[in-house]
Amino acid sequence: MSLKKINTALAAAFILFILWFGMEYILSPETTAPGYGLPSWPSSDGDGFLIIKGIRDVVLALVLGILLVTGHRRALGWVLLVEALAAYGDMTNVLAHHGSVATALGVHCLTATLMVVNGLLMMRETRKVAAAPATPAPQPA
Repeated sequence: MSLKKINTALAAAFILFILWFGMEYILSPETTAPGYGLPSWPSSDGDGFLIIKGIRDVVLALVLGILLVTGHRRALGWVLLVEALAAYGDMTNVLAHHGSVATALGVHCLTATLMVVNGLLMMRETRKVAAAPATPAPQPA
């Protein structure tokens, strides 16, 4: 299997995974929220904040999807690297608030690290194209 096919499959999996989680937070935040890893949730109406997380995830997935569909593979690699920071931020949030270490590492950190790997592989796949020198146009005699 070629590196391009592996990268495409991984990127598509991330897009679907992030989109699914985002939609879950938007459509049923109260049932999805416990899987985030924090020890407790607001006692009052905190659904609005959970929906914000869902909207963020949907937007992150759509950006990746647009880059994949339009063939901007090098940009997709960069965006995967940058968007991994959101998952690392989620991990840090869970750990800072004494949440589930297993969820922080097994869900958020693993997702972020796999996104970094996919982003680096995407950069490797596209490095020859990006580094290829332009050939000068022939000059009239």
